Order: sequence, then C-alpha cells, then structure tokens
Amino acid sequence: MLGLYIHVPFCVSKCPYCDFYSLPLPDESVLNAYTDEVCRRLDALPPYQADTLYFGGGTPSLLGGKRLARIIRAAKGLTADAEITLEANPADELYDTFAAFADAGGNRLSLGMQAATDHSLKILGRRHTAHQLHTAVADAKRAGLDNLSLDIMLATPSQTENDVYQAVRECAALGASHVSAYLLKVEPGTPFYARQALMVLPDEDKAAELYLYACAELEQAGYAQYEISNFAKHGKESRHNLKYWNSEDYIGIGPAAHSFYDGKRWYYERSFDAFMNGASAIPEDPDSTVADASEEEYAMLRLRLTDGLRFDLFEARFGHPLPLTWRENAAALPRSLVCVDDHRIRLTRDGFLLSNALTARII
Repeated sequence: MLGLYIHVPFCVSKCPYCDFYSLPLPDESVLNAYTDEVCRRLDALPPYQADTLYFGGGTPSLLGGKRLARIIRAAKGLTADAEITLEANPADELYDTFAAFADAGGNRLSLGMQAATDHSLKILGRRHTAHQLHTAVADAKRAGLDNLSLDIMLATPSQTENDVYQAVRECAALGASHVSAYLLKVEPGTPFYARQALMVLPDEDKAAELYLYACAELEQAGYAQYEISNFAKHGKESRHNLKYWNSEDYIGIGPAAHSFYDGKRWYYERSFDAFMNGASAIPEDPDSTVADASEEEYAMLRLRLTDGLRFDLFEARFGHPLPLTWRENAAALPRSLVCVDDHRIRLTRDGFLLSNALTARII
C-alpha cells in the first residue's frame, strides 16, 4: 500500500530559516501547467493502491481548491479511507480552497503555526499573525476539516519556556489533533545563517531544555509523543509520515521530491524547468544491492519512533533475527538514553536529543 507525496514548490515569500526547494508564486497559467504535469505523471504510474496522499511544499494551498481537486482525482489508486493531507500557510484566504479540498476527499490539514504570538512570528519572518491563524482554523472547521496538525518551532531566537508554553496551549485551544515540534536548524544559504551572529540563539543545552519542556507540556495537554518531533491525540498519528519511519513504499512527484519503492530510492532534481520538461527521477544509488544497507536504514528510521526498533517486526521484514551485536551495543549505552528489553531497542526522550550519535553506536 503506497503513500503518495506531491511537492508544490510555490511560496508568496520565503521564510528566512527555510532551505526547502521553493519558487516565487507564478501566474495562473504556470499553476495550471504544473497541475497538468503532476496529473500526467500520476496517470503514468503503473497500477497501484495508495492509502495516503500528502501535499507538501512550498505552500501547496496556493494551487487553489480546483487544482488540488484535479490532482486528487488523478490519483486513481487511492483507497476509500485514504488520509489526504494539505499543508497551508495561515496568512492566506483559505476557506474556498479548504472547501474544495474537502469536497474532493481531502481530510487532513497541516498549518504552519510555528509560534503563538505576533512578536515571535515576526522574529521568524512569518507572513501570518496570531489572529490569521485563528481565522484559518475556523475556516478549516467550517469546511469540515477537523483533523488538524499544527507546527511549532523550538530553540528559535530569544525563545523562552513561556513562549513554548503559550504555543502548546494554543494548539490545544484550537483543537489540534496532531502537533509537530521541530528544533530550529540554521541551514547554510538561508538569511538566518547569514545573520546568526546577530541573533540571540539558544546554545545546545538551552535548546535541549526547550525540547524536553515542550515534550512534557504536550504530554500534559494530551498529545502522546510517537516520534522525535511528532505528537498526537490517540489514533491521530500521521499515517503518511509513519510510512517514512517504517520504511514503507512511497512515491514523490515534483521537483526535489523523493521516492522509496521496492527497496530503491530515487528523486527529482531541484529544478522546476527540468520537471516541467519531462525529466525522469534519478536513482539515489543505482548500484546498491547490499541487504545490510537496507537493514541499517530501517533501524535508523525505527529508532526515531517511541515504539523503537522491534525485534519481531525486524525479523518479519528481513527473515532473520536482529543482529546480536546491535542488542549488545545498545545494552552497553546508558539506560537514561537507551532502553533494551526482550522485545525492542528504543531511545528515551533524553536519548532522542542524541539520536544520530546513539544510532551510529548501536548499528
């Protein structure tokens, strides 16, 4: 059962911390042509069944409801109960888009909230205000979209625990069923990177404190952590994103979109013109035939989940038990960071802060 990902690379303006592939919002003719190309590529897929469809970006809602509906209809292999998610920026007029998206079968919304106050939003260079977020949520509910995910950014310039507390309380008050809480990473080539010496950024210890505080507050508000940066009400975990962390098959369409299918990975180059001119996706590693590589990748992704690296799932997938050396390596690490029992290896919440280093030690 596939997941489908559609990358919509258009934004009204680029946030100063963002390094995702995006372009200025074009005119209607280009939006139409892009929709045509996405639909063409969906039509060209071999027969499939998909139970998730995710519009990411960029700002996918800028396509507008009619074009989003066209793409949903072009995804002919979607199951009747598919989770269909749209990312949106709360700064835009959204009701008509939400209504058309919902009418076409869309049923999940991800809003880029990022912070709860106008002061914090201004520091992040966001286009929307706190009032516009409330309006967007109200429009979503009026359109029948009540499965709502909100994003929070952590360790942002001058951020305090009170800022985090307000953001978590805002998520709960707005009725979000899912929250993604990401630590800010200042990426090379972004405006934040160029002026980071002038910003009051938390050091690693303070960033860790803010992360652990956010986790505790989200838990207190009824959101269970299921992945390093993701929290949900019961049964509201992102089915699409779980495909990534469970190493399940998904196909991405659009410039910079990635795919994983039948043990192979491929991607489209970060070029709108190349995609529009029919360029094919590029294999990440066309010569990879080593089974151990996929086992290590599976372990790395599963260790991002609170469920951890389960021995039964590993054996069912690969046909042999988890390597004994992995269990021994994990057991030798501090129990405050890594837990090992008869069923799984999992990182603790403190361990999540060191996930890359710990995963490397384990595998």
